[in-house]
Amino acid sequence: MDSKALLIVDEQPLSLRQCLRYLQTAGKLQGFIGDILRQYVLERELEMREDLEINPAIVEQAVVDFRLQNKLTEPQAFQDWLAKNGSNYELFHNQISSSFKLEKLKAQIAEARLQEHFIERKLMLDRVVLSRIVVESKELAEELHTQITEGASFEQLAQEYSKTDERVANGMMGPVSRGTMPDVLRAAIDSTNPGELVGPMQVENYWAIFRVEQFLPATLEDNQLKQAMQNELFDRWIAEKIQTMTVKLQVTE
Repeated sequence: MDSKALLIVDEQPLSLRQCLRYLQTAGKLQGFIGDILRQYVLERELEMREDLEINPAIVEQAVVDFRLQNKLTEPQAFQDWLAKNGSNYELFHNQISSSFKLEKLKAQIAEARLQEHFIERKLMLDRVVLSRIVVESKELAEELHTQITEGASFEQLAQEYSKTDERVANGMMGPVSRGTMPDVLRAAIDSTNPGELVGPMQVENYWAIFRVEQFLPATLEDNQLKQAMQNELFDRWIAEKIQTMTVKLQVTE
């Protein structure tokens, strides 16, 4: 085997220079280098910080849970799985430990800016469940609005008159981000209670009547949302770290 080869493909050695040229031709070299720099920053940060220690019992329990979930409780089955994935117990154990340390690092990095970031994004994160009836003329929209306020079924009229696909679901649009709404619609909805109508208002070449079903305000008590916010801040932090680094691509044969 050629000691200078990075890969051997069908017994043909490919040098590091060749592999990098292929990546450059495919337009993926920048992303490849970015992935390397990201991992470099992560590993260096995990090594330098002394406040990321994880209770070994937590790691061991995570290993046990993984084996149970993947039906690898038999020692030989687990060893075979490790070998198949190019790993061993020590490496696998360290990967689990590093994943816990990484989550702890994310939380620490994001903590100072989490509330501010959440407030900045809240407009896009808050959602409203809406139903709508979309028709071609203002006159028909006004007539349908009158019928609904006099007791006609919104759902039935949506099925009969609406021009959009939601008519098959009685006009139900589902959750919509407040940040993606036209300003005039968002302003009208913000002063409306669930069950009330908004419109008719013109939407492109059509006229629409909306009914507010439910408000779904975003909150950091939602663990999934909080995790997403932490990930965004952490990715921004890593990008800022990389921007301050001096990087030179040096390849020798």
